[in-house]
Amino acid sequence: MALQRLSFRLRQTVTHVRSLHTSSCGQQQAAEAVESEPEPLSVFRTRENDPACHSEQHMGQYYTLPSTHIRTLFPHGLPGRYQQQLKTFNEACMMVRKPSLEVISYLKKTDFSKPSLRYLFYGLNGTGKTMSLCHTVHYCYTQGWLVLHVPDAHIWMKNCKELMPSSYNDTRFDQPLQASEWLRNFRITNEPFLSKIKTKQRYVWTKRESTEEGSLLGQLVDQGISRVKSSSDVVGAVLKELRLQSGQPESDFRLAVAVDGVNGLWGRSTIKKKDKSPVESDELTLVYNLKKLLTKDWTGGAIITTLSQTGSLYTSKFDYLPQELLGERGFDSMDPFLPVSVPNYSEKEFESCYLYWMDRQWLQHPQSRTEEGKKEIIFLCNRNPSMMDRICASL
Repeated sequence: MALQRLSFRLRQTVTHVRSLHTSSCGQQQAAEAVESEPEPLSVFRTRENDPACHSEQHMGQYYTLPSTHIRTLFPHGLPGRYQQQLKTFNEACMMVRKPSLEVISYLKKTDFSKPSLRYLFYGLNGTGKTMSLCHTVHYCYTQGWLVLHVPDAHIWMKNCKELMPSSYNDTRFDQPLQASEWLRNFRITNEPFLSKIKTKQRYVWTKRESTEEGSLLGQLVDQGISRVKSSSDVVGAVLKELRLQSGQPESDFRLAVAVDGVNGLWGRSTIKKKDKSPVESDELTLVYNLKKLLTKDWTGGAIITTLSQTGSLYTSKFDYLPQELLGERGFDSMDPFLPVSVPNYSEKEFESCYLYWMDRQWLQHPQSRTEEGKKEIIFLCNRNPSMMDRICASL
């Protein structure tokens, strides 16, 4: 009965929203609805698929991402379990939640002539910080921003398959395989910009190879992909060019820097030198250059980050606040920033997720479709999105 009552209230709310929705974002969809026979309206799904048009009216509802956006914007960066659902459901849907709506509303009002602001999603483990980041990044992508996405900063601090002394600076170490992989994904996401942005400096890689001033950014990226040995330095050059050109009068792009698990940049590394001593974070070329991009000395964009306990080494599993996961050095480096809390699902969000999974036939066990079964799921997961996913995966 509780499910029926809430579904009735949600249905009333959605109907009311659509009858009053006359903004420019929905005019095309409204025209299509008049021309064709309207489909049954789901209480857990919205037809407003443009992140720029999302508002509090859409909170707790799923919107659909075009498959082309998934391929280009997220060649990497989506959680593994979410990727499994994409294949199973044969569609990509994200829930509209308050944390990402809050950051999107700030981005709409930003004065891009001022230094870039830093936003930090934080919360308990599994509350949906990465998905909030992805929703915000999708907004930037649909608005024509250049997206510089680092899906898991912790990976650069551990599990290094190949570590090489830097040819540019003797005190640093390169990670060529990870750098070349990141450059390939960067190329997929930002292909339109690679033929428009030109370098402001000359870069020398070897005695015979160099990238001249005025070269296309795509040529610089190709250098790192084809010459893996210099890929770490190429990443540094790409980040430098974007930082210097963003917000300049001659530049016609906005820069979104998105880093998932940003606290990993100030954490302890598991990478060892030849003498078995640990490599410090600032000794890694990739980390050193990314930290420089996280400073607020450039304009024309925004820095959107998350905290992560999953890959945070040598910290308590109960830590989740910025000062706990960033540590003193990281907090001082990121300060000032705007913290955005990502809580567990609200009652409405849980109900929406539950109904969506039932609609997708994700919940197969007969008991999981009953009111008592739903209450048991709530008791076991406490409305934590990640825990709910793991519990329901076997149902």
